[in-house]
Amino acid sequence: MANSSGDHPHFHRFPQSKSVDSIRFLPPISPFSRFVAAAVTDPDSASSPSSIDIHSLTLDPNPNLSPVSSFPTHSKISSLKPSRTHHRTQIPLAFSTFSGSVGFLFVDPVDGSVESAVSADGVHRGAVSAVDVADGGGEAVSVGEDGRVRVVGVGEGRLETAAVGDGKGLAAYTAVRWGAPAEFATGGLGFGLRWWDRRRPGGVVSQFKGNSARGSLTGMVHSIDIHPSRKHICVVGGSSGTIFAWDLRWQQQPIMLSGVGLGGTGQYASESEVWEVQYDSHTQSSNISSAPSTRILPVMMCSEDGILSVIEQGEEPVELLAEPCAINAFDIDPQNPSDVICALEWETIGFLMRPRESTGMY
Repeated sequence: MANSSGDHPHFHRFPQSKSVDSIRFLPPISPFSRFVAAAVTDPDSASSPSSIDIHSLTLDPNPNLSPVSSFPTHSKISSLKPSRTHHRTQIPLAFSTFSGSVGFLFVDPVDGSVESAVSADGVHRGAVSAVDVADGGGEAVSVGEDGRVRVVGVGEGRLETAAVGDGKGLAAYTAVRWGAPAEFATGGLGFGLRWWDRRRPGGVVSQFKGNSARGSLTGMVHSIDIHPSRKHICVVGGSSGTIFAWDLRWQQQPIMLSGVGLGGTGQYASESEVWEVQYDSHTQSSNISSAPSTRILPVMMCSEDGILSVIEQGEEPVELLAEPCAINAFDIDPQNPSDVICALEWETIGFLMRPRESTGMY
Protein backbone atom coordinates (compact mmCIF):
# COMPACT_ATOMS: atom_id res chain seq x y z
CA MET A 1 0.00 0.00 0.00
CA ALA A 2 1.01 3.63 -0.36
CA ASN A 3 1.38 4.40 3.34
CA SER A 4 4.36 2.83 5.05
CA SER A 5 4.18 1.80 8.68
CA GLY A 6 4.27 4.79 10.99
CA ASP A 7 2.66 7.05 8.42
CA HIS A 8 -0.77 8.21 9.53
CA PRO A 9 -3.21 10.50 7.77
CA HIS A 10 -4.38 13.66 9.53
CA PHE A 11 -8.11 14.33 9.65
CA HIS A 12 -9.71 17.73 10.21
CA ARG A 13 -13.42 18.46 10.76
CA PHE A 14 -15.12 21.68 9.73
CA PRO A 15 -18.64 21.91 11.26
CA GLN A 16 -21.30 23.48 9.04
CA SER A 17 -24.72 24.96 9.78
CA LYS A 18 -26.34 22.88 7.01
CA SER A 19 -26.41 19.27 5.88
CA VAL A 20 -23.67 18.50 3.34
CA ASP A 21 -25.01 16.30 0.51
CA SER A 22 -22.12 16.38 -1.94
CA ILE A 23 -18.64 17.86 -2.15
CA ARG A 24 -16.09 18.40 -4.94
CA PHE A 25 -12.66 19.90 -5.49
CA LEU A 26 -12.65 22.47 -8.28
CA PRO A 27 -9.78 22.20 -10.78
CA PRO A 28 -7.18 24.79 -9.70
CA ILE A 29 -5.69 27.43 -11.93
CA SER A 30 -2.57 27.58 -9.74
CA PRO A 31 -1.06 25.52 -6.90
CA PHE A 32 -1.76 28.39 -4.50
CA SER A 33 -5.55 28.51 -4.83
CA ARG A 34 -7.81 25.61 -3.99
CA PHE A 35 -11.58 25.78 -3.97
CA VAL A 36 -14.18 23.27 -2.83
CA ALA A 37 -17.84 23.19 -3.92
CA ALA A 38 -20.40 21.77 -1.49
CA ALA A 39 -24.09 21.02 -2.11
CA VAL A 40 -25.86 21.82 1.16
CA THR A 41 -29.40 21.70 2.52
CA ASP A 42 -30.99 23.84 5.22
CA PRO A 43 -34.29 22.21 6.23
CA ASP A 44 -35.20 25.24 8.35
CA SER A 45 -35.17 27.62 5.39
CA ALA A 46 -38.43 27.80 3.44
CA SER A 47 -37.30 30.32 0.79
CA SER A 48 -33.92 28.81 -0.11
CA PRO A 49 -33.55 25.32 1.37
CA SER A 50 -30.52 24.34 -0.74
CA SER A 51 -27.44 25.96 -2.18
CA ILE A 52 -24.04 25.31 -3.73
CA ASP A 53 -21.40 26.87 -1.50
CA ILE A 54 -17.86 27.61 -2.67
CA HIS A 55 -15.12 27.43 -0.03
CA SER A 56 -11.45 28.34 -0.13
CA LEU A 57 -9.13 25.67 1.27
CA THR A 58 -5.84 26.82 2.81
CA LEU A 59 -3.20 24.74 4.60
CA ASP A 60 -0.88 27.32 6.12
CA PRO A 61 -0.38 27.32 9.03
CA ASN A 62 -3.22 24.81 9.58
CA PRO A 63 -5.96 23.50 7.28
CA ASN A 64 -8.84 25.95 7.09
CA LEU A 65 -12.03 26.10 5.04
CA SER A 66 -13.46 29.58 4.41
CA PRO A 67 -16.77 30.37 2.65
CA VAL A 68 -16.30 32.46 -0.50
CA SER A 69 -19.61 32.50 -2.41
CA SER A 70 -22.98 30.77 -2.56
CA PHE A 71 -25.59 29.99 -5.21
CA PRO A 72 -29.13 29.26 -3.89
CA THR A 73 -31.36 26.65 -5.50
CA HIS A 74 -35.09 26.09 -4.94
CA SER A 75 -34.71 22.31 -4.93
CA LYS A 76 -32.28 20.00 -3.20
CA ILE A 77 -29.13 19.18 -5.17
CA SER A 78 -28.96 15.53 -6.23
CA SER A 79 -25.58 15.55 -7.98
CA LEU A 80 -22.61 17.89 -8.39
CA LYS A 81 -19.70 17.52 -10.83
CA PRO A 82 -17.05 20.02 -12.00
CA SER A 83 -15.14 19.86 -15.24
CA ARG A 84 -12.07 17.64 -14.87
CA THR A 85 -9.86 20.32 -16.43
CA HIS A 86 -9.44 23.94 -15.43
CA HIS A 87 -10.21 26.89 -17.68
CA ARG A 88 -8.37 30.17 -17.66
CA THR A 89 -11.50 32.26 -17.35
CA GLN A 90 -14.02 30.06 -15.55
CA ILE A 91 -14.71 26.65 -14.02
CA PRO A 92 -17.87 24.89 -15.29
CA LEU A 93 -19.71 23.09 -12.50
CA ALA A 94 -22.73 20.96 -13.44
CA PHE A 95 -25.50 20.23 -10.97
CA SER A 96 -28.86 18.48 -10.92
CA THR A 97 -31.85 18.63 -8.58
CA PHE A 98 -34.59 16.47 -7.15
CA SER A 99 -37.16 18.54 -9.08
CA GLY A 100 -35.79 17.43 -12.49
CA SER A 101 -33.60 20.39 -13.46
CA VAL A 102 -30.01 20.42 -14.70
CA GLY A 103 -27.74 23.45 -14.65
CA PHE A 104 -24.23 24.89 -14.83
CA LEU A 105 -22.43 27.27 -12.50
CA PHE A 106 -19.43 29.17 -13.79
CA VAL A 107 -16.93 29.89 -11.03
CA ASP A 108 -14.06 32.37 -11.18
CA PRO A 109 -10.88 30.28 -10.81
CA VAL A 110 -9.02 33.14 -9.10
CA ASP A 111 -11.37 34.24 -6.30
CA GLY A 112 -14.01 31.49 -6.25
CA SER A 113 -16.95 33.77 -6.94
CA VAL A 114 -19.94 32.56 -8.96
CA GLU A 115 -19.80 34.52 -12.22
CA SER A 116 -22.97 33.19 -13.86
CA ALA A 117 -25.43 30.31 -13.88
CA VAL A 118 -27.80 28.73 -16.38
CA SER A 119 -30.28 25.90 -15.82
CA ALA A 120 -33.15 24.10 -17.51
CA ASP A 121 -36.28 22.79 -15.78
CA GLY A 122 -38.08 19.59 -16.73
CA VAL A 123 -35.03 17.81 -18.14
CA HIS A 124 -36.28 14.80 -16.17
CA ARG A 125 -39.64 13.81 -14.77
CA GLY A 126 -38.87 13.95 -11.08
CA ALA A 127 -35.47 13.55 -9.44
CA VAL A 128 -32.27 13.54 -11.46
CA SER A 129 -30.14 10.71 -10.10
CA ALA A 130 -26.73 11.80 -11.38
CA VAL A 131 -24.92 14.20 -13.67
CA ASP A 132 -21.38 14.18 -15.10
CA VAL A 133 -19.39 16.72 -17.11
CA ALA A 134 -17.51 15.85 -20.30
CA ASP A 135 -13.87 16.84 -20.69
CA GLY A 136 -13.83 20.48 -21.69
CA GLY A 137 -16.86 21.36 -19.60
CA GLY A 138 -19.24 22.20 -22.46
CA GLU A 139 -21.60 19.26 -22.02
CA ALA A 140 -23.10 17.22 -19.21
CA VAL A 141 -24.93 13.90 -19.27
CA SER A 142 -27.78 13.33 -16.81
CA VAL A 143 -29.82 10.27 -15.84
CA GLY A 144 -32.90 9.79 -13.71
CA GLU A 145 -35.27 7.31 -12.17
CA ASP A 146 -37.66 8.21 -15.01
CA GLY A 147 -35.38 6.27 -17.38
CA ARG A 148 -34.34 9.34 -19.34
CA VAL A 149 -30.75 9.81 -20.51
CA ARG A 150 -30.04 13.38 -21.57
CA VAL A 151 -27.01 15.30 -22.83
CA VAL A 152 -27.16 18.97 -21.86
CA GLY A 153 -24.94 21.50 -23.62
CA VAL A 154 -24.26 25.15 -22.94
CA GLY A 155 -25.61 27.38 -25.72
CA GLU A 156 -25.88 31.15 -25.99
CA GLY A 157 -27.09 31.97 -22.50
CA ARG A 158 -29.22 28.83 -22.31
CA LEU A 159 -28.97 25.05 -22.16
CA GLU A 160 -29.63 22.81 -25.14
CA THR A 161 -30.96 19.35 -24.29
CA ALA A 162 -30.63 16.26 -26.47
CA ALA A 163 -32.36 12.94 -25.76
CA VAL A 164 -30.06 9.91 -25.86
CA GLY A 165 -32.39 7.33 -24.35
CA ASP A 166 -35.77 7.05 -22.63
CA GLY A 167 -36.87 4.05 -20.62
CA LYS A 168 -40.34 5.62 -20.32
CA GLY A 169 -40.51 4.65 -16.67
CA LEU A 170 -39.67 0.99 -17.32
CA ALA A 171 -35.95 1.53 -16.66
CA ALA A 172 -34.35 3.62 -13.95
CA TYR A 173 -30.81 4.97 -13.96
CA THR A 174 -28.98 5.86 -10.76
CA ALA A 175 -25.40 6.68 -11.86
CA VAL A 176 -23.52 7.98 -14.91
CA ARG A 177 -19.90 8.63 -15.91
CA TRP A 178 -18.27 9.87 -19.11
CA GLY A 179 -15.63 7.53 -20.54
CA ALA A 180 -14.78 9.22 -23.85
CA PRO A 181 -15.99 12.31 -25.77
CA ALA A 182 -19.03 10.46 -27.18
CA GLU A 183 -19.24 7.54 -24.75
CA PHE A 184 -20.43 7.08 -21.17
CA ALA A 185 -21.57 4.40 -18.73
CA THR A 186 -24.82 4.26 -16.76
CA GLY A 187 -25.87 2.12 -13.82
CA GLY A 188 -29.19 1.22 -12.32
CA LEU A 189 -31.28 -1.33 -10.47
CA GLY A 190 -30.05 -4.90 -10.06
CA PHE A 191 -26.49 -3.68 -10.63
CA GLY A 192 -27.29 -3.33 -14.32
CA LEU A 193 -24.74 -1.41 -16.43
CA ARG A 194 -24.88 0.03 -19.92
CA TRP A 195 -22.21 1.53 -22.16
CA TRP A 196 -23.52 4.22 -24.50
CA ASP A 197 -22.09 5.63 -27.72
CA ARG A 198 -23.92 8.71 -29.01
CA ARG A 199 -22.69 7.98 -32.54
CA ARG A 200 -24.55 4.67 -32.68
CA PRO A 201 -28.28 4.23 -33.38
CA GLY A 202 -30.08 3.49 -30.14
CA GLY A 203 -27.09 4.53 -28.07
CA VAL A 204 -26.45 1.34 -26.07
CA VAL A 205 -23.51 -0.70 -27.39
CA SER A 206 -22.69 -2.91 -24.38
CA GLN A 207 -24.70 -4.17 -21.44
CA PHE A 208 -24.19 -6.07 -18.19
CA LYS A 209 -27.27 -7.49 -16.52
CA GLY A 210 -26.41 -7.91 -12.87
CA ASN A 211 -29.38 -10.15 -12.16
CA SER A 212 -27.92 -12.77 -14.49
CA ALA A 213 -24.62 -12.96 -12.58
CA ARG A 214 -23.79 -15.53 -9.96
CA GLY A 215 -25.31 -15.06 -6.53
CA SER A 216 -28.19 -12.94 -5.28
CA LEU A 217 -28.16 -9.46 -6.74
CA THR A 218 -30.99 -7.21 -5.62
CA GLY A 219 -29.32 -3.85 -5.05
CA MET A 220 -28.49 -0.85 -7.19
CA VAL A 221 -25.54 1.08 -8.53
CA HIS A 222 -24.77 4.30 -6.65
CA SER A 223 -21.50 5.36 -8.30
CA ILE A 224 -19.32 4.67 -11.35
CA ASP A 225 -15.77 5.77 -12.08
CA ILE A 226 -13.66 5.31 -15.21
CA HIS A 227 -9.87 5.75 -15.21
CA PRO A 228 -8.73 8.13 -17.99
CA SER A 229 -5.99 5.71 -19.10
CA ARG A 230 -8.17 2.57 -18.97
CA LYS A 231 -11.49 3.58 -20.40
CA HIS A 232 -12.53 -0.02 -21.01
CA ILE A 233 -12.88 -0.66 -17.25
CA CYS A 234 -15.58 0.79 -14.98
CA VAL A 235 -15.46 0.48 -11.20
CA VAL A 236 -18.88 0.36 -9.58
CA GLY A 237 -20.12 0.92 -6.02
CA GLY A 238 -23.58 0.02 -4.82
CA SER A 239 -25.81 -1.66 -2.27
CA SER A 240 -24.73 -3.97 0.56
CA GLY A 241 -21.04 -3.11 0.36
CA THR A 242 -20.78 -4.23 -3.25
CA ILE A 243 -17.83 -2.91 -5.28
CA PHE A 244 -16.87 -4.51 -8.58
CA ALA A 245 -15.21 -3.77 -11.89
CA TRP A 246 -16.79 -4.18 -15.33
CA ASP A 247 -14.32 -4.79 -18.14
CA LEU A 248 -15.86 -4.19 -21.57
CA ARG A 249 -13.61 -6.89 -23.04
CA TRP A 250 -15.27 -9.53 -20.83
CA GLN A 251 -18.65 -8.00 -20.29
CA GLN A 252 -20.39 -10.78 -18.36
CA GLN A 253 -17.52 -11.55 -15.98
CA PRO A 254 -17.51 -8.83 -13.30
CA ILE A 255 -14.42 -8.60 -11.10
CA MET A 256 -15.42 -8.53 -7.44
CA LEU A 257 -13.53 -6.15 -5.14
CA SER A 258 -15.80 -6.05 -2.08
CA GLY A 259 -18.98 -7.86 -1.00
CA VAL A 260 -20.60 -11.12 -2.04
CA GLY A 261 -23.46 -9.89 -4.24
CA LEU A 262 -21.78 -11.15 -7.41
CA GLY A 263 -20.64 -14.45 -5.98
CA GLY A 264 -17.36 -12.94 -4.82
CA THR A 265 -14.92 -13.77 -2.06
CA GLY A 266 -16.90 -12.33 0.81
CA GLN A 267 -14.28 -9.65 1.56
CA TYR A 268 -15.97 -6.45 2.72
CA ALA A 269 -14.75 -2.90 3.00
CA SER A 270 -18.26 -2.07 4.24
CA GLU A 271 -21.52 -3.96 4.59
CA SER A 272 -23.79 -0.96 3.94
CA GLU A 273 -24.53 1.25 0.93
CA VAL A 274 -21.39 2.32 -0.94
CA TRP A 275 -22.27 5.88 -1.92
CA GLU A 276 -19.22 6.70 -4.00
CA VAL A 277 -16.17 5.09 -5.62
CA GLN A 278 -13.17 6.77 -7.25
CA TYR A 279 -9.85 5.55 -8.57
CA ASP A 280 -7.17 6.53 -6.06
CA SER A 281 -4.10 7.88 -7.82
CA HIS A 282 -2.28 8.32 -4.50
CA THR A 283 -2.10 4.62 -3.72
CA GLN A 284 0.46 2.93 -5.90
CA SER A 285 1.09 -0.80 -5.84
CA SER A 286 2.77 -0.85 -9.26
CA ASN A 287 3.45 1.55 -12.10
CA ILE A 288 0.49 1.85 -14.43
CA SER A 289 2.67 1.39 -17.50
CA SER A 290 3.91 -1.99 -16.26
CA ALA A 291 0.72 -3.22 -14.55
CA PRO A 292 -1.32 -5.73 -16.57
CA SER A 293 -4.25 -4.16 -18.41
CA THR A 294 -6.53 -6.63 -16.64
CA ARG A 295 -5.50 -5.48 -13.15
CA ILE A 296 -7.91 -3.14 -11.39
CA LEU A 297 -6.13 -0.04 -10.10
CA PRO A 298 -6.67 1.02 -6.45
CA VAL A 299 -10.12 2.39 -5.61
CA MET A 300 -11.36 4.58 -2.76
CA MET A 301 -14.91 4.26 -1.40
CA CYS A 302 -17.21 5.85 1.18
CA SER A 303 -20.27 4.30 2.80
CA GLU A 304 -23.46 4.74 4.77
CA ASP A 305 -21.84 3.21 7.85
CA GLY A 306 -19.09 5.86 7.91
CA ILE A 307 -16.22 4.01 6.26
CA LEU A 308 -13.63 5.58 3.96
CA SER A 309 -11.33 2.87 2.59
CA VAL A 310 -8.89 2.08 -0.18
CA ILE A 311 -9.32 -1.24 -1.96
CA GLU A 312 -6.72 -3.00 -4.08
CA GLN A 313 -7.48 -6.13 -6.04
CA GLY A 314 -6.48 -9.19 -4.05
CA GLU A 315 -5.53 -7.16 -0.94
CA GLU A 316 -7.22 -6.47 2.38
CA PRO A 317 -9.07 -3.11 2.42
CA VAL A 318 -7.14 -0.27 4.08
CA GLU A 319 -9.46 1.76 6.30
CA LEU A 320 -8.73 5.49 6.35
CA LEU A 321 -11.74 6.66 8.38
CA ALA A 322 -14.41 5.04 10.53
CA GLU A 323 -16.93 7.75 11.44
CA PRO A 324 -20.04 7.39 13.67
CA CYS A 325 -22.20 8.74 10.82
CA ALA A 326 -22.59 8.26 7.09
CA ILE A 327 -19.98 9.65 4.69
CA ASN A 328 -22.25 10.94 1.93
CA ALA A 329 -19.57 11.79 -0.63
CA PHE A 330 -15.85 12.41 -1.06
CA ASP A 331 -13.43 13.75 -3.63
CA ILE A 332 -9.71 13.31 -4.20
CA ASP A 333 -7.74 16.44 -5.05
CA PRO A 334 -6.56 15.90 -8.66
CA GLN A 335 -3.48 18.08 -8.12
CA ASN A 336 -2.59 16.71 -4.68
CA PRO A 337 -4.07 13.18 -4.55
CA SER A 338 -2.86 12.72 -0.98
CA ASP A 339 -5.69 15.10 0.06
CA VAL A 340 -9.32 13.99 0.34
CA ILE A 341 -12.41 16.08 1.14
CA CYS A 342 -15.57 14.37 2.37
CA ALA A 343 -19.15 15.16 3.39
CA LEU A 344 -20.20 13.77 6.77
CA GLU A 345 -23.87 13.28 7.57
CA TRP A 346 -23.61 15.23 10.82
CA GLU A 347 -23.32 18.67 9.12
CA THR A 348 -19.56 18.47 8.80
CA ILE A 349 -16.97 18.71 6.03
CA GLY A 350 -13.95 16.50 6.63
CA PHE A 351 -10.46 16.98 5.21
CA LEU A 352 -8.01 14.05 5.18
CA MET A 353 -4.30 14.58 4.54
CA ARG A 354 -2.25 11.51 3.68
CA PRO A 355 1.58 11.55 3.74
CA ARG A 356 2.66 13.18 0.48
CA GLU A 357 6.11 11.61 0.35
CA SER A 358 4.47 8.26 -0.37
CA THR A 359 2.40 9.57 -3.24
CA GLY A 360 2.60 7.59 -6.46
CA MET A 361 0.64 9.31 -9.19
CA TYR A 362 -0.64 7.26 -12.09
